[in-house]
Amino acid sequence: MSLGLLALSYLIGSLSFIIGLKMLSHPDTARKGNLYAAAGMTLAIVATILLYSDKEGNSLHNYGWIFAGLIIGSIIGTLAAKKVQMTAMPQMVSLFNGMGGACAAIISLVEFNHLVHQGTDVAADPVLTFTILAGLVIGTVSFAGSMIAFGKLNGNLGDKTLPLQQIINIGLLVVIVLMVVAIGLGFFGPAPVSMVYLLLLISALYGILFVFPIGGADMPVVISLLNSFTGVAAAFGGFLYNNMVMLTGGILVGSAGTVLTVLMCNAMNRSLLNVIVGSFGGNKSGSSAGGGQGGSYKEISLSDAAVLMLYSKKVIIVPGYGLAVAQAQHICHELEKVLDANGVEVKYAIHPVAGRMPGHMNVLLAEADVSYDKLMDMDEINPEFAHTDVVLVLGANDVVNPAAKSDPASPIYGMPILDVEDAAHVIVNKRSMKPGYAGIENELFFRPKTSMLFGDAKDALTKLVSEIKSMG
Repeated sequence: MSLGLLALSYLIGSLSFIIGLKMLSHPDTARKGNLYAAAGMTLAIVATILLYSDKEGNSLHNYGWIFAGLIIGSIIGTLAAKKVQMTAMPQMVSLFNGMGGACAAIISLVEFNHLVHQGTDVAADPVLTFTILAGLVIGTVSFAGSMIAFGKLNGNLGDKTLPLQQIINIGLLVVIVLMVVAIGLGFFGPAPVSMVYLLLLISALYGILFVFPIGGADMPVVISLLNSFTGVAAAFGGFLYNNMVMLTGGILVGSAGTVLTVLMCNAMNRSLLNVIVGSFGGNKSGSSAGGGQGGSYKEISLSDAAVLMLYSKKVIIVPGYGLAVAQAQHICHELEKVLDANGVEVKYAIHPVAGRMPGHMNVLLAEADVSYDKLMDMDEINPEFAHTDVVLVLGANDVVNPAAKSDPASPIYGMPILDVEDAAHVIVNKRSMKPGYAGIENELFFRPKTSMLFGDAKDALTKLVSEIKSMG
């Protein structure tokens, strides 16, 4: 009876994951979808604790440790989620994703030691052994890589490339594969515990060196890829325990992360292999405007910017990480409403890799209740720039850099960008003329149609809204 209820609970939990993931595809239903998936996970956890029993009929024990872990983890997770700023959300995603990879690796270690203590020869069931080792390797790589990604996103780590970096990485990967095969086939004996821990260390080293050289502009792709790794590692845990809800969740995370990674690579016109070995964003070379001397640019006053936007027919806003840093999404929405009230059509142009994680700008603007209908993807909005009076670029840099189309020497050459230069006027809000996250100078800033509006995005937009209101 209890096993039937447990299977039913797992089925309901799996369905809630699928339904929740589907609802995440639209902002209007995303919050409910997240809650549905969370409810399904809660049901699966509670059902496992209360209803699970092994083949011998033994139920779970150590309830004190189980509930202590649940309580402590829930408190930490709740406080972290409530206190995190939107600008730090990419770091939190990396951290939580790394914790998932660590869990998968720990599960594999525990189960391998369990086999050894039972006196089982690892070569007697190579499928089980390979499943354990696959979860160990992938989970460890995901954990180590996510921690490095966290440090890079948080500003604690820079881009570091060792001599012969890619050869070292390929060599480590070959060693990992050979060790997995050798352990699984029993080449190191029936209980090679020391070799498994050595495999753990090599996998961690590979995860670190895998992410270290990847440049800042590629971090959204890396986060998505590491997320898919964690999902795959969790799926191996589902195979290991014959747990359908764990298997379903892992497959969904792994496949969704993989699809998102491919889509983001397509949006950058680059292959995943090129992202991994190209170190885009770590390379500071490439030509810059003005022959490397910065060129000349012109500034615009707040009053002139207000007049230009107020008497426009169409304005497109391009949000970037600078908008998130300034937490200016709400005042940006206020600007949109003020312009709209004065008969100006306003839209937002969203580049697939804008910000520091997939969908960063969408989440940021949704937090300010910006209508989803006003958020336009790159392919939709690019034809409209030629018929736009003013483009307001808020803290975006690399995704509007014309060098991607005109400079073969630039590291971003070939990456599709937002064609803001086609508009009649471009106003760029930045704190300074420093390059963006990829470390590449932006030719757009020196174009004749571009004017610079320096200052913090929130402060500048607040004053801009006040100016427009006084004129309207």
